[in-house]
Amino acid sequence: MSGRRGMQLAKEIYLLTGKFPSEEKFGLVSQMRRAAVSIPSNIAEGQARNTTGEFVQFISHAEGSAAEVDTQLRLSIELGYYSMNDLEAVFRLLTDVQKMLKRLRHSLTTNPEPR
Repeated sequence: MSGRRGMQLAKEIYLLTGKFPSEEKFGLVSQMRRAAVSIPSNIAEGQARNTTGEFVQFISHAEGSAAEVDTQLRLSIELGYYSMNDLEAVFRLLTDVQKMLKRLRHSLTTNPEPR
């Protein structure tokens, strides 16, 4: 589900950022990796919570992190580290993750089950 795809996205971000200039190590690289790891981490933490409301809150955090990754990927293009063509597959994966998170949040809020 979205946790596995989130892990895949985090891995892709790690691979991409490994090719950034060394001066970005504590800047954009650190930010992108943190945001990417936050996606599956928030999904996992939300699943471990006792209430649907808490789970929804963590899904929302994961969605925010996905939006950060999107912005940071676009910035890496603007800075000339990658082209849009280079990142096409990563953007597709990110879009898949965002759609899955949205569907998951929607299913939890329209059909809440006691946890």
